Amino acid sequence: MSALKIKKGSTKHSAYNLRPTFSDVEESHTIAVVVDNEPGVLARVIGLFSGRGYNIESLTVAEVDHTGHTSRITIVTNGTPQVIEQIKAQLGRIVPVHEVHDLTVEGAAVERELALLKVHGDGEKRVEALRLADIFRANVVDSTLESFVFEITGTPEKIDAFADLMRPLGLEEVARTGVAALSRGI
Repeated sequence: MSALKIKKGSTKHSAYNLRPTFSDVEESHTIAVVVDNEPGVLARVIGLFSGRGYNIESLTVAEVDHTGHTSRITIVTNGTPQVIEQIKAQLGRIVPVHEVHDLTVEGAAVERELALLKVHGDGEKRVEALRLADIFRANVVDSTLESFVFEITGTPEKIDAFADLMRPLGLEEVARTGVAALSRGI
């Protein structure tokens, strides 16, 4: 009988090597999908995600070519590099899908989101909410004696930061569009 010899301190062949490898690291990716604008297409795309247990962090859909009847679906999801590749491959196999672009790996992209935030407050909190809105370049789109509705556009991180600052000032409600994204350049 021969025993398997492993150098002391080596974890290369150990069953207990739990250090994450590159493939174990989850990443956020923005995927743009151009599809036929017809009933049921969105349900098929979303069904791919739900059927396999993939999470969608953000989803936007709109018709982008009225004459060609195509829509663009922008999905922000996360997963290991292998999961992201699997998602893209499976999206490409859906019949009404024309193009699949992973904007995260294809180069620089512009990502923006729109949010409406209702903030209820009076006195100093009201003044502070207006001051912060000015700093974040948020617009007041509705105002009463008790509340404001702010409109803000920017990266999801900018919107998160603005919402975090508005919470102690009386943030009541938030509506977000989800990410819209395009690759930069030609």
